[in-house]
Amino acid sequence: MNPIPLNILEGQTGPEGAPVAASIIVLHGLGADGNDFVPIARELDLSAVGAVRYVFPSAPVRPVSLNNGYPMPAWYDIFPPPADAAQPRREDEPGLREAAGWVQQLIDREIGRGVPSRRIVLMGFSQGCAMTLMTGLRSPQRLAGLAGLSGYLPLADRLAAEASAANRDVPVFLAHGTEDDVVVPARGEATRDALSALGYAVQWHTYPMEHSVCPEEVADLNRWLLTVLSA
Repeated sequence: MNPIPLNILEGQTGPEGAPVAASIIVLHGLGADGNDFVPIARELDLSAVGAVRYVFPSAPVRPVSLNNGYPMPAWYDIFPPPADAAQPRREDEPGLREAAGWVQQLIDREIGRGVPSRRIVLMGFSQGCAMTLMTGLRSPQRLAGLAGLSGYLPLADRLAAEASAANRDVPVFLAHGTEDDVVVPARGEATRDALSALGYAVQWHTYPMEHSVCPEEVADLNRWLLTVLSA
């Protein structure tokens, strides 16, 4: 396997040296890095599951078209929205597919370290949510669950043809802020509806917040994680 071209931060809960019972791979949003969700992970209490390994990769720095080509950590390029709102959004398909390959390598890496795929959760915020759905719904290994926060479904028109049979029944947690002006709520709702139409088990949550995370969301996420990692 080729080396994964990402900086990776890790942490583990439970007693030192305890065997890892589950892994959660957390994908940050545009302009952030692997440190971004460490505080959120510290708020989660998954002690009932056993020792949990958190994997926080950082995306490479690249120019982002939406931000006038300014370089920042990004899983893929984001283009400005079309002037005509009726036109489809342009997506960086090569970038999305390259990053999905990296995330799949992270899944394979955890499996190689002894964590069964059904004990691995992919979780992401915003652009990281897009990568969670992009990769997890196509992964050949059945995962424990996919958690997407304040994001959207990329390459939505390709999913039906490309979805993995192994993850047709994977639990999906989607959460969105009703005041989000970065990824507007309609994009989250469209993601929910597209996945539901394809038969995915989607748990949908909204919160009175902007493009962020709130305590109520963390509590709901905690309950969902305990459920999917105890199945």
